[in-house]
Amino acid sequence: MTPIETRNSKLGPKVVKALKNRFFDAWYFEDPAEAVDTVVSLIPKEHLVSWGGSVTVEGLGIQERLAKEGYKLLDRDKAPTPEERTEMMRKAMLCDTYLTSSNAISEDGQLVNIDGNGNRVAAMIFGPRQVIVVAGINKVAKTVEDALVRARTIAAPLNVQRFPSLKTPCNETGSCANCASVNTICNYFVTTRLCKPAGRIKVILIGKDLGL
Repeated sequence: MTPIETRNSKLGPKVVKALKNRFFDAWYFEDPAEAVDTVVSLIPKEHLVSWGGSVTVEGLGIQERLAKEGYKLLDRDKAPTPEERTEMMRKAMLCDTYLTSSNAISEDGQLVNIDGNGNRVAAMIFGPRQVIVVAGINKVAKTVEDALVRARTIAAPLNVQRFPSLKTPCNETGSCANCASVNTICNYFVTTRLCKPAGRIKVILIGKDLGL
């Protein structure tokens, strides 16, 4: 194992233990394929599945896997109009399983997320029967304060690059400017300190750099 892999193999289980202490269900995998298998195994076949925007979930091919296995999916990207897309985002608040990632996870087991529209963090808080968070170990930060710094100064400037039409300072410079732009994706800051009810949020931590 490389030094990075050795470090990840020690840090990952530590973070999982911290998450479990905060009533999340949590797993650590070094192999992304094994992690994806676990995600699929956690979703009953009768569940309606939706998701928030996640480079991690997309990159792992989870939606494609679910489609091939015959799951019922609520995919906002297939909406023919912006209005229907928004309506599908609303319906996702009442789906059975909601897939997402986290902008950051503190070593003591707290999830930190920043959202532009609020739909992703809203679903994490309440609505779907279960939420499955899939995150690479690059999302782990030492403290919850460090996690917020990561979300604001790393995740947000990277995520906004996916939307070239959004005129924000970080889209122009790549650096957070603590802006109040009408196009900012930093509108809702949510820290999930504890999981309630216990086990509703399931965190799959993978010992690889994944997502943004």
